Amino acid sequence: MRPALRAGLLPLWRDRDTIQIGVDSRRAVALTGVGAAAGMIGLLDGSRDRVQLVAAAGELGIPEPVAERMLALLAAAGALIDFPAAFIHGLRPELRPLMLPELACTSVARLDADGGAATLARRAEMSVPVCGTGRLAATIAEILTASGVAARPGQDSRMPASARTLAPAIVVLAGRVPAEQADRLRRDRIAHLAVSVSEAIGVVGPVVRPGVTACLRCLDLARAERDPAWPLILAQIGARLADPPACDAVLNVAVAAQAAAQVLTFIDEPGSTGPAENATLELVRPGWQWRRRSWLPHPACVCAASPAA
Repeated sequence: MRPALRAGLLPLWRDRDTIQIGVDSRRAVALTGVGAAAGMIGLLDGSRDRVQLVAAAGELGIPEPVAERMLALLAAAGALIDFPAAFIHGLRPELRPLMLPELACTSVARLDADGGAATLARRAEMSVPVCGTGRLAATIAEILTASGVAARPGQDSRMPASARTLAPAIVVLAGRVPAEQADRLRRDRIAHLAVSVSEAIGVVGPVVRPGVTACLRCLDLARAERDPAWPLILAQIGARLADPPACDAVLNVAVAAQAAAQVLTFIDEPGSTGPAENATLELVRPGWQWRRRSWLPHPACVCAASPAA
């Protein structure tokens, strides 16, 4: 282990004997009675293993039992990690400045022991097709790429053979989704996320786990029950788009960021239930408040996600 303070949390002194790791009370932890070991804080940069660290502390006049106690307190408070030296050194030099904030944020949010290395390694294994044209698809792909995921913008929704063998695997469908495209993903048992912006409304979701959660046909069947004219409306909008689209730059970025967040949730937390499963996340201008709308699997749908199907 190469002990290091968790990146992204600033060490601060509350008084001569109390150190606070982090600023915001929702993240910060305070340790008191550490005045004698204050010099250790500057040594916790991941450049030494535990034995070397304790030896360096001894050179500063900090006894071994005090140094070990300090490390134990920091670890118990969640402020200490095993510095991910191998992962960082494995990054291409030009990527390191981009990936270090991703590591820090992931580490602080998840409180993992490896500084976010395992999560970002999992992202690097993923290839996520972002299907669609225009700036929404391009922005989603850009955010995912900056987050450490290999995102491929374009029209093709087929998952690369290498990615098909990985779990999880997901395709992003940005914009109007042809029914046959979504049906092919459902038949191939490939998870997918629908994202759209129109009429100054952004919709992210659902995340479809074929055979498990509501699919896009489930949503259309539910809409048809509420509005008998919906099938006719759906048939007309399949090949038509408003031109120009009612989507400004801020709405585009907000929706793209939310879509990327759902993809990262799917990748980072395999097996967990994300907020866009059996639901859509919707943003309606002029307000900027995201709202979650639930959609259950429809019993008449062929997707077999409903217990009654």
